[in-house]
Amino acid sequence: MGKARALVVVMAASVTVATTVLAGQAFAEADAASPAAQATRSKPLVEGTPCSITARACVDLESQQSWLIADGEVVRGPVRISSGGAGAETPVGHSLRVYRKEADRRSSEFRLPDGEPAPMPWAVFFDDGGIAFHAGDPTRASAGCVRLAPEDAKAWFDFLQIGDQVQVVRASEEYAARGLSTPDPGPDAESDGGGD
Repeated sequence: MGKARALVVVMAASVTVATTVLAGQAFAEADAASPAAQATRSKPLVEGTPCSITARACVDLESQQSWLIADGEVVRGPVRISSGGAGAETPVGHSLRVYRKEADRRSSEFRLPDGEPAPMPWAVFFDDGGIAFHAGDPTRASAGCVRLAPEDAKAWFDFLQIGDQVQVVRASEEYAARGLSTPDPGPDAESDGGGD
């Protein structure tokens, strides 16, 4: 009777693990094929970016670059950004929207060494959990936000309006989903951030 019970426990555990693995794969596949992703991918890409013409701001997590877009044309960028690090990744999203702007935002989560709230100048919030574009050191990973050099953060703040669409993507995934090869970044890949 003991061996039979042990066999049932092992079989139940195996089914649980297999179900969890398959569910995780299905969730990942469903996320990549979400209605928002499908709708975005049905629109043309903005030349030189991995985002569609419906975006007003584009972030590529792979190249750590961002662009501002008006009427399907890049108006500023690419500029260097830093996104979330391990355990605090910046979320991918195809139809995120600007919902709040604060020029002199102070973090309610992060503190400076002196205990004061960390500054988040020129904050433009676009995803739940307080994810925003803001000024900061674009050479260090963030806690999920998209950090920009101060002059770029101000440009993003001035340009983006409540309701504007933000797309945060991984370029290789966007190109693969469209059946395209990843473009060669070419000699202009490093930008001074000045844009046009």
